[in-house]
Amino acid sequence: MKISALCIFFSLALVTFAAETQRKIAFERGDNVWIANLDGSDAKKIAAGSLPNISPDSTRLAFNTNEDSKTRPGPERHIAIADLARGKVTVLKDIPSDNCFGPVWSPDGNKIAFSIMAEKEWHLGIVNVDGSGFRFVKNAGLKSEAFGEPTWARDGKSIFCHDLDNLYHIDLDGNVLKKWALSKVLTEAGMNGNDRLSVSPDGKTLLMDVDLGSEHERKNWDGPQPAVYVFDFDTEKTSRVTAKDDFVWDPYWVTNDEFLCVIQKEHENEPSLYRMSITGKNAKLLAKHARMPSVTAP
Repeated sequence: MKISALCIFFSLALVTFAAETQRKIAFERGDNVWIANLDGSDAKKIAAGSLPNISPDSTRLAFNTNEDSKTRPGPERHIAIADLARGKVTVLKDIPSDNCFGPVWSPDGNKIAFSIMAEKEWHLGIVNVDGSGFRFVKNAGLKSEAFGEPTWARDGKSIFCHDLDNLYHIDLDGNVLKKWALSKVLTEAGMNGNDRLSVSPDGKTLLMDVDLGSEHERKNWDGPQPAVYVFDFDTEKTSRVTAKDDFVWDPYWVTNDEFLCVIQKEHENEPSLYRMSITGKNAKLLAKHARMPSVTAP
């Protein structure tokens, strides 16, 4: 019996190890988007661009291009998809804007949601991965800032986002399914337009990238201290994950117990990519001078 139990244990361990080694991460480094194994090994530069999001099955990488606009102030940004096996990058040119960013894959890998500038306001856009079927997701009751850094719910039929004042759960027609006032959810912190949200694999909690309201003493840091909170959908309460003196942001779930994040330590000039326990401990370095991580599905 002991031998059989031991065999089962090692078999399960091998299956887990195999699954972990097949998963990939994506991140920004410099002006380029990269991929690597889940442990940070075998890092490869894919293309020039930013805000990479790797597909659930690890075969494609969505990101946005960055070019100087010839018609207006600011950058010209388009959504692009890299086929990682063939090394081919396709820019989705039929989207009606030259300022789109932050693509995120739906759980089934068939659609991409992203932020899009149109009519002089930010909106949420959704498109099929082949570039067809583009449409806006609009709701007159939501401020345009609500569509910064969207994240898909696990059902693939709805999205979470925020507009600096409220956290929203909306369907793909823009209807508000649920709304939480950030002033009640975050009593000691706030959010900016670049703060990320990430839904846990089991769909029960939401990681939140926040700006702390308290003062800090770090001399080489301009602005509020970034931290990671977790929001429980059942209790509708948040708790702080990262430690008092840590400067951590860009959270992205790996498992229900661990997440990727970016940490910049004191006296460092650039952040690096880490894997951390939901307890806020055991941070493991994966990639130096990296930011904006994502990971393939479990």
